[in-house]
Amino acid sequence: MTNGERRLRTVDLARAAGLSTQQVRNYEDAGVLPPAARTGAGYRMFGERHRQALLTYRALQPGYGAVTATRIMRTVHDGDVAGALALVDSAHAALHEERTALRTAGEALEALAGQEFDARPPTRSGGGLRIGEVAALVGVRTSALRVWEAAGLLVPGRERGTGYRVYGPADVRDARVVRALRRSHHLFDRIRPVLDDLRREGSGEALRAAVEARGHALTARTRAMLAGAAALDAYLG
Repeated sequence: MTNGERRLRTVDLARAAGLSTQQVRNYEDAGVLPPAARTGAGYRMFGERHRQALLTYRALQPGYGAVTATRIMRTVHDGDVAGALALVDSAHAALHEERTALRTAGEALEALAGQEFDARPPTRSGGGLRIGEVAALVGVRTSALRVWEAAGLLVPGRERGTGYRVYGPADVRDARVVRALRRSHHLFDRIRPVLDDLRREGSGEALRAAVEARGHALTARTRAMLAGAAALDAYLG
């Protein structure tokens, strides 16, 4: 605090941010706030900069999350502004990766539009299809299916006794998804999350709904990050 600056009590900061006094103390201990001076009796003495730091942290939280927001503020108060901005950059890069993965999922659904990839393909009397049958059904070579399996994209079962690959309806669906995305030049690392999502949601329609919901959530998070970054810029100024 500087001479003449209005002194704020712990309870004043708590009220300004809608927190408990203990949370304010915890934030100072964590480095979210600059170190506070103490009175002779040991009471904390806060000032306007502490209030601004607390409000900045609260603005960062919705978009960056509590952990990253804490790291950003602590790094600023350690005097490493460049390091704090690097944390901001990293968070935005991670969000970009999420958006790219979501776009890949959307492209997969678009590429498969009109295909019955949720339907059950014809099966052999044994309950599944062999690799040659799946290759013919999907329109690829058997070697492609083996490469996709080696990359962890396909996980067909094995027939007892013979050890032959046996593909169920979900395996054929996954092979169709991989083929569609490979034709669009997507790398395996981009395809794997799409398959994970499809398996988790259980159907193309469910995945479409999940992709749309995630898109809205990412948009909201992007705007929250922009608001948090603006508050941080004002605080640094």
